Amino acid sequence: MPFSELSKRVLLGRAMRSDRLDETLLPKRIALPVFASDALSSNAYATQEILIVLALGGASLYSYGLWAAAGVVLVYFVVVASYRQNVHAYPSGGGDYEVVSRNIGPRAGVWTAAALMVDYMLTVAVSISAGVASLASISQFVADYTVPIALLSIAGITALTLRGVRQSGTLFAVPTYLFMLTIAVMVITALIRLAMGDALVAESSDWEVIADDEFVGIALAFLIARAFSSGTTALTGVEAIANGVPAFQKPKSRNAASTLLALAVISCTMFMAITWLALQTGVQVTGDDAQLVGLPEGATQKTVIVQVAQAVFGSATWMVAVVSVATALILLLAATSAFNGFPLLGSVLGRDGYLPRQLHTRGDRLAYSNGIIVLAVMAGLLVLIFGASVSALIQLYIVGVFVAFTLSQVGMVRHWTRELRRVSETKARRMRRSRSINICGAVLTGSVLTVVVATKFTRGAWIVCLLIPLLYLMMEGIKRHYDRVNSELAVSSADEDVTLPSRVYALVLVSKIHKPTLRALSYARGSRPTQLEAITVNVTNSETRRLMEEWERREIPVQLRVLDSPYRDITRPILEYVRSLRREGPRDLIAVYIPQYVVGHWWETLLHNQSALRLRTRLMFSKNVVVVSVPWQLESSAEWQPRPEPTVSSAVRHGSAGPDLSQTVEPTRPTTTADAAQQKPSEPEDS
Repeated sequence: MPFSELSKRVLLGRAMRSDRLDETLLPKRIALPVFASDALSSNAYATQEILIVLALGGASLYSYGLWAAAGVVLVYFVVVASYRQNVHAYPSGGGDYEVVSRNIGPRAGVWTAAALMVDYMLTVAVSISAGVASLASISQFVADYTVPIALLSIAGITALTLRGVRQSGTLFAVPTYLFMLTIAVMVITALIRLAMGDALVAESSDWEVIADDEFVGIALAFLIARAFSSGTTALTGVEAIANGVPAFQKPKSRNAASTLLALAVISCTMFMAITWLALQTGVQVTGDDAQLVGLPEGATQKTVIVQVAQAVFGSATWMVAVVSVATALILLLAATSAFNGFPLLGSVLGRDGYLPRQLHTRGDRLAYSNGIIVLAVMAGLLVLIFGASVSALIQLYIVGVFVAFTLSQVGMVRHWTRELRRVSETKARRMRRSRSINICGAVLTGSVLTVVVATKFTRGAWIVCLLIPLLYLMMEGIKRHYDRVNSELAVSSADEDVTLPSRVYALVLVSKIHKPTLRALSYARGSRPTQLEAITVNVTNSETRRLMEEWERREIPVQLRVLDSPYRDITRPILEYVRSLRREGPRDLIAVYIPQYVVGHWWETLLHNQSALRLRTRLMFSKNVVVVSVPWQLESSAEWQPRPEPTVSSAVRHGSAGPDLSQTVEPTRPTTTADAAQQKPSEPEDS
């Protein structure tokens, strides 16, 4: 087995047969951490983002934090209730894209898909960056190498995801449940200590926050709305479950809906508990270290969740470390929801022709490998461009997902309205209830989208507002290309009677007489063309003369034509000769046989086949011309061969390179380009 193939098998595991697809389906206990890790991990920074915005008006505005968090929870449950209707109505895995495409129109569906793709890319970039930032709170080494560690984390998660959803999901479940357990222990410990009369005080509680300005009236309302919009990052990842229904075990829709409800209860409980504890312990946090008076010189602010853990566990520093590590792990692995949602969406879009068809196929491990790799590359670019800064990336976040939320809910309203016209009254009552839920979802998510765009546009959201239309235009362009190609290749009634070529004119390219040349001549003669010629280009007179002499000495029974090339170009004379043959016989088929070396190492490719590659590329644009590559395997290619060659092929390769050419046709003298004008194509060759 070649080293590259061995490395691939070690990294990804053995290839899986298509009939084992059911083995990759997820039970609810594994589906929750796989598809909901993003939404759960958002609790690690959603509270912090609310407090950072409120800190612009001073620490006194922190009291509005619980109200902003309560608004986020309200939106959370409405969105989850709406998506539970989605997974029952559209369980095929298209998610928001399918809902919008079927009920509003294909173009609106492409807009939704573009928004989701942007959100998935940002999910990976934000989650990885936040995870690295959490580790940086307890490790100076991580703080010094934030970007390289973030990129390595993306590469590691990519490799794990390529092994398959089921296999990676089992591994990813551990940190997700560990995070949930540590937060539960932290909240229970805090409640016990408060009940016992202990004071929970964060290390930053007596520091001073320097306000940017004084906010009153409309300005205060706008600041609170901005804090609320930052907190809605807690909702990211909810749509991943709706897009990942096909990955659930049967009954798929019911299991997905149950997982959504469990996610809402767990995530909202954690979010409110962390926000309450942050306010209870007096955590102070700002977007800029310079705005926090009391922060030791040269130090950076710790994350809100780490400060809360320190206040709750006090001298039990090992528990603080456990909380920090668990938080970092789930943030790093939160990207798995995007790594499972993006490839599924890409597969559906590839099937429909809006993305390259390669995204629709599964890899060796029955995962959508191409989509996984594309997502990893795009997320890595975002991390590089923004320097793994959570504060910078978070401004781009949430716009895409709320565009998808809103369009999806509008699509579901139209779905239920259409279905109500053709069902009984018993079913109609249930559908009216579902439609009411989706109407509430559409109104609420549309309102939140307006607030998010208004409050974040100048702080980076404009990039997403520009990127989504660009992706839309790209996908529409790909769709038009596929439609144009399909139309061009479609067989009409006029094409059903295939017109055979008048003659087949075979040309064998000859640079020197060696085994690859003899094999090409043998194969060309074996195809029994109407006429067969060997052609060579006269670049150096002495070498051409020696070639002609050896051709006659070996009595090779194929006519050799020499094409003059005063400017030492090989490609142009051959192309011109092929064009002259096409002019003489427009209905003729011209088959050009090109000997080609098969090598085993990448650097050998640079040393061979360059002239043949250029010629083959030019000839492919000529009508009625077929290019036939005749491979000759060099010894270095042996390691790539899965099994030994048959005895007859071995004899050809190492022996005479084919049948004896002198047995069937009389030898002909070599001819030059000057002779070609005086000769007419010969009668069919008796071979």
